[in-house]
Amino acid sequence: MSQDEAPIQVRVIQKRLEADGIVSLQLRAVDGGALPVFAAGAHIDLILAPDLVRQYSLCPPLPEADVYEVAELREPESRGGSRAVHEGLQVGEVIEISQPRNHFPLKPGAGRTLLLAGGIGITPILAMAEEAAESGRSFEMHYCARSPARMAFQDRISRGRIGPHCAFHFDDGADEQKLDFAGLLASPAQEDQLYICGPGGFIEAVLGAALACGWSEAQLNREFFSAPAAQRGESDQAFTVVLGRSGKAVQVGVGVSIVEALEPVGVLIPTSCSEGICGMCVVSVLEGEPDHRDFVLGAQERASNNCLTACCSRAKSPVLVLDL
Repeated sequence: MSQDEAPIQVRVIQKRLEADGIVSLQLRAVDGGALPVFAAGAHIDLILAPDLVRQYSLCPPLPEADVYEVAELREPESRGGSRAVHEGLQVGEVIEISQPRNHFPLKPGAGRTLLLAGGIGITPILAMAEEAAESGRSFEMHYCARSPARMAFQDRISRGRIGPHCAFHFDDGADEQKLDFAGLLASPAQEDQLYICGPGGFIEAVLGAALACGWSEAQLNREFFSAPAAQRGESDQAFTVVLGRSGKAVQVGVGVSIVEALEPVGVLIPTSCSEGICGMCVVSVLEGEPDHRDFVLGAQERASNNCLTACCSRAKSPVLVLDL
C-alpha cells in the first residue's frame, strides 16, 4: 500500500467453503459507504496483522456496491496468510484493506480473448469473463483443476451467462477432456490476447505452449499468486542507486535488495509480497538499465526501462537513478 493511500476498514460479513481447501470472504465497508469501483483483474491487500499483508484478486463485483469478495486456497506450507484466513479470520471481524490495484487488466481489442484459469487462479479470470460477457466481447474461458471437488465457483459459472463460453478440465478426468494447450493456442491472429492465472507451473506450461505456437509477448498476460524460482545467480553484481531528488548515492550489494539498501538512509519503499508479484514497490527509473526480476510488469513496461520493482529487481548498468 502506498504511503499516501489510507487503508479501508471492512467487516467480514460472510465466510463460505467454495471447494475443498478454498474459502471465499465477503467484505463490507465498516462505515456503510460504497467501496472503490474496480475493473476485472484488480486485487487488494488484506492486512491480516501488522506484519502480515497479502494480496487477493477480487471476484466479480457483487450487486451491493459496498461489498468485495475474495477467495483463498489453503496452503499446507503457508507463510501465514493462508492460515490466518482459513483458521483465524471469522465473520464479524474487522480488518483493513488497500485500495484496488490492477496490473492484470483486460486490454481493448477486437481479436479473440482466451481466458485460462488454473485452480485458485479462477478469481481474476472469472471477473474478466463476467466483464467480457457484460460488454458483449467475444471470449472463451477454460478452467483447469485437480478434480471437481477442488473447483471453486463451478455451479456459479455453469448457471450464469458465462457458462456457454466456459469449458472445465480435470486432472483426474478422462484424457479427452484435458486441455490441449497446443491445439487451443494454434495459429494466433495478431489481435488475439491470452490471459492466464494460476499456479506457477500451470502458467509456465501455458506460456511455453503459446510461444511455441507463435504468440508474441505483447499478447501474453499473466498473474502469478506466488513467484516462480528466483532469477538470481552467480552473475549478480553490486551496483549503485542514485536518488534523483537529492543526488545521494547508495550502494546495493549482492544479496541485498534495493528496498533493503535504501531503508538505512531513511528511504522507505512500501512492500508487501517481496517477490515481484504485487506491484506495490514499483518506482520510476530516470537513468540506467534495470535487470527486471519481477512477474508483474508487462513486456512493454520492461522494454521501456522506465520503472522497476524495488523488492527484487537489480541493475544491468553500474548505476540506476531512481525518482526518489
